[in-house]
Amino acid sequence: MQTSPPIPPHKPPKSLLRAVGRAIAEHDMIRDGDRLLVGVSGGKDSLSLLAILKHLQTYAPVRFELAAVTVDPQVPGFEPARLAAHMEVLGVPWLLEAQPIMDEARARMDGDSFCAYCARMKRGIMYRLCREQGYGVLALAQHLDDLAESLLMSLFRGGQLRTMKAHYRNDAGDLRIIRPLVYARERQTAAFADAAGLPVVPDSCPACFDMPTERERIKRLLATEEAENPQVFQSMLHAMQPLLREGEAP
Repeated sequence: MQTSPPIPPHKPPKSLLRAVGRAIAEHDMIRDGDRLLVGVSGGKDSLSLLAILKHLQTYAPVRFELAAVTVDPQVPGFEPARLAAHMEVLGVPWLLEAQPIMDEARARMDGDSFCAYCARMKRGIMYRLCREQGYGVLALAQHLDDLAESLLMSLFRGGQLRTMKAHYRNDAGDLRIIRPLVYARERQTAAFADAAGLPVVPDSCPACFDMPTERERIKRLLATEEAENPQVFQSMLHAMQPLLREGEAP
């Protein structure tokens, strides 16, 4: 007889569960028999997503498997090993892959930002591990704040109306990428991570500390606007709906 998966020690709030449930349903993110690999950086968002999906696994109408992956870029101060005990409590298989991404970036980068290079390298590593371990779906933890920031960055810097998609296939067509937090706010994941005592690994990337990123400037701009217009993120979500569905995975 199949036993139920372990329940996380702290139940996610209904507001977060509703937001994730809505995203999963509207964008057909999780299907019966899926094997999901969750990208866990150690930050509040990815740890919250893992806890939410683990909770949903206990009563979802479809069966799916769940595992986590952490890419260690080997920058000073980043200590992902503290996540090991948490994964054991959750009962989630955990893959840890270390690669000296910062050293590689110094040697190979050409006209790219370190953050963009690092993100691209991490994504490639996660794709490879999905294939090697037989996971067909990669779950990432970008939330509504991330999508809104990406939209403005694309508009201001690239002259295009683009943002992150909610659900799509990679270029090779063999993996689906899902973002179950697209309807959730960053403050929701931060509050849950704090209340649940999730083992957040502090961001220690020296490249991010050297100068404020473009994303941080956009984040401040949106915070100023939200103080004047509390509905700004919901308005942006309404406008972004067609962009979230572009190239939706079949």
